[in-house]
Amino acid sequence: MDRLPNLDPLRFLLASLVMLFHIPQLCRNQGLPYSIDAPIFNRGTEAVYMFFVLSGFLIIRLIYRQKQRDAFSIRKFYMRRILRIFPLYYLIVIFGFLFYWLILPALHIPYENNYNLGEGIVLTTFFLPNIFGKLYQPGGILEILWSIGIEEQFYLMIAPMLFFIRKSKILPVLSLLTLGYFILFHLHVLDLLRTYKFVYFLLFAGGIIAILEEQQHLEFLKRSPVIPIVIVASVILYFTTDLFRFSQVWITNAITMLLFSIFIHTLAHNNWGKRINNKLLSHLGHISYGIYMFHVIALNFVVFVMLKVQQFEIFSDDITLLLIYILTFALTILMAHLSYKYFETFFLKLKTKFR
Repeated sequence: MDRLPNLDPLRFLLASLVMLFHIPQLCRNQGLPYSIDAPIFNRGTEAVYMFFVLSGFLIIRLIYRQKQRDAFSIRKFYMRRILRIFPLYYLIVIFGFLFYWLILPALHIPYENNYNLGEGIVLTTFFLPNIFGKLYQPGGILEILWSIGIEEQFYLMIAPMLFFIRKSKILPVLSLLTLGYFILFHLHVLDLLRTYKFVYFLLFAGGIIAILEEQQHLEFLKRSPVIPIVIVASVILYFTTDLFRFSQVWITNAITMLLFSIFIHTLAHNNWGKRINNKLLSHLGHISYGIYMFHVIALNFVVFVMLKVQQFEIFSDDITLLLIYILTFALTILMAHLSYKYFETFFLKLKTKFR
């Protein structure tokens, strides 16, 4: 799969938005200073939704291109996904259960685990953390795994489905599937789809845009520089205002699905000839999976330290809050970098054997 360098900084930006969402939540729960007044501090879930669209865009694009060459292998596809996702996912799963069941009690920090440990292990092991997190709220380190579960569930269905669909039928079948599932998702009789956030339509939508680009149906989006500017401006407004939030969930989700899809297309494909090739931003994009997975661990450590420091009344509330943000971001990036370099890279090298 050829790289799309403009999408690397996007991954880091989205992971940062998730951190901005979780930092004030834990600070509020622990009695530390926090601020959630600006909409940007409340867009963590939406940032994950854009991750979903991005995943659908890249994965379905990859499968579609291989299908055109009659070179798609389900075995290789799953081996690549396993080597990229499983190691860090299960590392966090193991640490999460150890943290809430052993480490916190050892530190004499009260925390109630209101679920059966065996049930929790089964649900997370078999990639149903979205159900586990919604049923029990097992703690932030484990709750953030819900999005990884959704992606893995998507991978399990999309590969065999596209393998058996004829090349010429992929776009119409995927379009009908997306429309049908979007309708089912918003029916009141199927509340569980919304309760457990089975938002597969977002991943499908990203894939539809990718195929439309492959078939050169989106050239009209590239003819004028005004169109990309409007799309990017709309996404900025989406994350910084309440302009795109409606009382009817289906309207908000429809706009989210469409806007995020064409935004990712705009970043990946335009006629400006502009590419973001900054090495630092590219690296932060490469380690964004680790940033997402480690940030709650880093945040818990920073909050623990700041609770101790706060007892001495050294810093004002504003300085305390600023330090929490700086230290959380710095520690998260450090952990993600070390994980990528000394842990994930081993599996990524194995992954290249299945190209």
